[in-house]
Amino acid sequence: MSDLTRSPWLRAALLIGAVGLAVYGLVSQWPQVHAALGRLDGWDVAGATVCAIAGLGCMMLAWRALLADLGSPLPLPAAIRVMFVGQLGKYVPGAVWAVAAQVELARDYAVPRRRSATASLVSMAVTLVVGLVAAGLTLPLVSGHAVRHYWWVLAITPLAAACLYPPVVKFGLDRVLRVLGRAPLEGSVGRGGMVRALGWTTLGWLCYGAHAWFLISVFARKGGGEVGGGNTFALSLGAYALAWAVGFLIIFFPGGIGPREVALIAVLAPVMPSGSALVVALASRVVMTVGDLAWAGAGLAIGRSSSGRRRASRPAEPAGRQPSPAPGPRA
Repeated sequence: MSDLTRSPWLRAALLIGAVGLAVYGLVSQWPQVHAALGRLDGWDVAGATVCAIAGLGCMMLAWRALLADLGSPLPLPAAIRVMFVGQLGKYVPGAVWAVAAQVELARDYAVPRRRSATASLVSMAVTLVVGLVAAGLTLPLVSGHAVRHYWWVLAITPLAAACLYPPVVKFGLDRVLRVLGRAPLEGSVGRGGMVRALGWTTLGWLCYGAHAWFLISVFARKGGGEVGGGNTFALSLGAYALAWAVGFLIIFFPGGIGPREVALIAVLAPVMPSGSALVVALASRVVMTVGDLAWAGAGLAIGRSSSGRRRASRPAEPAGRQPSPAPGPRA
């Protein structure tokens, strides 16, 4: 199985399948998506796209900080390739494909499987917890309806914050792995690594909130609802954070497609027309998928460039001398 997962043909097939599923998620909703984009200003869509790409980049830097703290620092180009090409696995039905792809890609850079798996799992936990905290802190300021219907977010916010303490993170993930019949995590993330990851993740969530703000503020400016003023950003951040958490936790839907949009509409509908909330949800999906594909494209370009440099750096064989046979596959 180890040799199979390192096959370039299998990797290419899995990549094509993941990209196809990501694109299908947009094409299957294209009539609604097209209508939604038609109601938005081009500059707002562009601003949302830039913020989404920046947010994804921050999340990658958080994961890279965790991996470095565990003992496997990666150069930035390598981190981009591993994180974002592997991240396409989230569009495949199931909950493990993104992590599995990142683990295999990280092996190209001599990162042990257990170590990269640990970094990916802790990174996802940090992203989820910071998102829940963001929703718990912002939604009460802008939407009494959201507080009444999503009170459980506020209730778990203190517990979620406590779970960011590194020994608690390791204890919780080890318990989950034990239930799944897996070995415990390799080592523990230190406080310094966790602080750096929290910083990048918080900045990433602010970028995610800004991407939602660009979309929601269109309707605030046009007088399409009850949002406006300084509360718009708080609503944008809280609504998207809650919707993302719902889509993440319902693992049966690849990439959170469906549950994330339903949750976002549910939070926005009481403060803006339901049609406008639907437009925001669909446009957000388009923008985030474009961000995923853009970063993955950069990762693939980095991979091709690295392969070309490795080939160019190989010494030429002397004339008349046959190249030595390549070593056989590792056991």
